[in-house]
Amino acid sequence: MDKLQNNRLENFPVSFFSVVMGLCGLTIAWEKAQHVYNLQMGLTPVLVGIATAVFALLLILYVTKIIKYASNVKKELKHPVKLSFFPSISISFILLSITYLSINEAISRSLWIIGVILHLGFTLYIISSWMHHEHFKVNHINPAWFIPAVGNVLVPISGVTLGYIDVSWFFFSVGMLFWIVLMTIFFNRILFHDPMDKHLLPTLFILIAPPAVGFLAYMKLNGSMDNFAHFLYFAGLFLTLMLLSQANRFIRLPFFLSWWAYSFPLAAITISSFVMYENTDKDSYLWIASGLLVLVTIIVGIIIVATLKAIRKKGICVGE
Repeated sequence: MDKLQNNRLENFPVSFFSVVMGLCGLTIAWEKAQHVYNLQMGLTPVLVGIATAVFALLLILYVTKIIKYASNVKKELKHPVKLSFFPSISISFILLSITYLSINEAISRSLWIIGVILHLGFTLYIISSWMHHEHFKVNHINPAWFIPAVGNVLVPISGVTLGYIDVSWFFFSVGMLFWIVLMTIFFNRILFHDPMDKHLLPTLFILIAPPAVGFLAYMKLNGSMDNFAHFLYFAGLFLTLMLLSQANRFIRLPFFLSWWAYSFPLAAITISSFVMYENTDKDSYLWIASGLLVLVTIIVGIIIVATLKAIRKKGICVGE
């Protein structure tokens, strides 16, 4: 039994932190919905508590893996796909800082500072790896490569409220720069090269996150709607419609941990739609936001059940 548990810890994937991203996204979406609808459902502390507990558990497990199986972690850091999931750790800190803003500003600030420092380190390391690689191929490119960019764009959402304006603009600029670069490279790969492996197909939803999160960050930095804000929102909305129109392709996929890629991007465009409603007072955006909120809640519920089943059947944390 101990040998089996050690083997599962040895194969514990860093991509597991995408669970925290999904839970935090759902938490923020419901917090925004309660604010817009002027409801006091008491959901936020409960959801924040769940997300925090899951993050703490995953962090303990992964730190244990670093201590016991450092060589495996080094292999992940050199893997063309797994490498891009390391920033999900720093993103989890940043997202948790957003969820704690309305609960405890001191905790939020601490989480934000840790997340920002970690994310800058991950971003510099990953870009350096991309620039000086020896084994990456065009078929290795997938939407998970956007994760480092998304994390940068998240920084202003709590950073502006906490008073770090210049730092927030810095990270926003870096995120937007690499969103444009990676979007160009990715569409060249998806259009003119071999199809993606089916276990990576759910990561296509990550495409939604940069413009959707970028819209939220830009609204925090700019303080009001303008043409660029409209561009970011509608870019995110179009990508959402494009992927939802292909739902039959995703429904047929067997469960992979990559299913969690559905959750955070859909939560991001949900929150963006609520913010659009707040700033335009047009009911169409409220309908879009409410529909997406129902959708992302159902999807996260399904993924949680599927993940727990996979854990029980030992279908996760196994060797490739």
